[in-house]
Amino acid sequence: MMPMLNKTDVWAGLTADRGQRVEAASKFNFFWAVLEDDCPALVLFLPAGIAEVENLPKLKQIDVRFRTLDKRAFVLRLLDHAQKEPFFAMCRDIFEAAEVAETVELALNRAIRRTRRWHFLLKGGNTLGLSTEEQRGLVGELTFLRELSDEIGPAAAIEAWKGPEGSSKDFEFPHCCIEIKARRGAAKPFVRISSEDQLSDVEGGSLFLRVYNVDSAVLPDGETLHGHVALTADYFEENDWAYAQWQDIIDATGYALEGDYSDRRWIVGLTRTFEVADGFPRIVEPIPEGVGSLTYAIALSACEPFLTPNEMPLLTAKSTVNG
Repeated sequence: MMPMLNKTDVWAGLTADRGQRVEAASKFNFFWAVLEDDCPALVLFLPAGIAEVENLPKLKQIDVRFRTLDKRAFVLRLLDHAQKEPFFAMCRDIFEAAEVAETVELALNRAIRRTRRWHFLLKGGNTLGLSTEEQRGLVGELTFLRELSDEIGPAAAIEAWKGPEGSSKDFEFPHCCIEIKARRGAAKPFVRISSEDQLSDVEGGSLFLRVYNVDSAVLPDGETLHGHVALTADYFEENDWAYAQWQDIIDATGYALEGDYSDRRWIVGLTRTFEVADGFPRIVEPIPEGVGSLTYAIALSACEPFLTPNEMPLLTAKSTVNG
């Protein structure tokens, strides 16, 4: 554990152009700073060429963004001065999570992922655990993550899982995206689309919708959610980097090991994969001005013409993964 600085004075006497390193011997350029309106801030200065991450978490009373100070930086700025003490604890946690990374790119990614974890905590966390439908959806994504790991390797698979980080698509590759849906096998044959861009076109690439039947099981059949998580975690344990990525992303889903999921077990059944192409039943751009935050359902029967025989969607876009 790194030595704690005095949380009452880390920002004392600082300004935007006179910061203080969080740790003198740290690998990365994390600084305490005071920005406009005397707002305390944590700043990670970035070297040239580091790509900015989209879909940053939005925290109440904390401004999270990329901006130019002395140079380009990832910045967390506290807007409510009365919350300095919890903000300090959050910043220290983000710094320590990032400091174990091997490169500045990975440090930035870990800092953003840890910020998302705080976002989840601060908006209420999962004190009651994941709902039944949230469990079902997570089981579907974990099932695909295991299948993907078998196909392309655990490191590449965990790198592609973007949904928990706020992306509109669950799994992303440079020229291929895959959206995962889990449904009750006996339910009406529809799947729910949760945003207008969830099935939007992937520029220069392909989009697949993979639908799993995921049903509650009577004991002793099936696996609990904890069991599905443990089965998936096994894929990443031999690679420190992949396992760190896994821990960050599974945290971002709202899953917690201490949750009580012992009363429900899950069985994964029929799987179907559809290629989302011209004519697929979906809402497409242009969306009328002023319309947003759409959710809608699509009938699986209307998707049948787009059914693909491939067992794994990436087989049709293999070159996009390997190259």
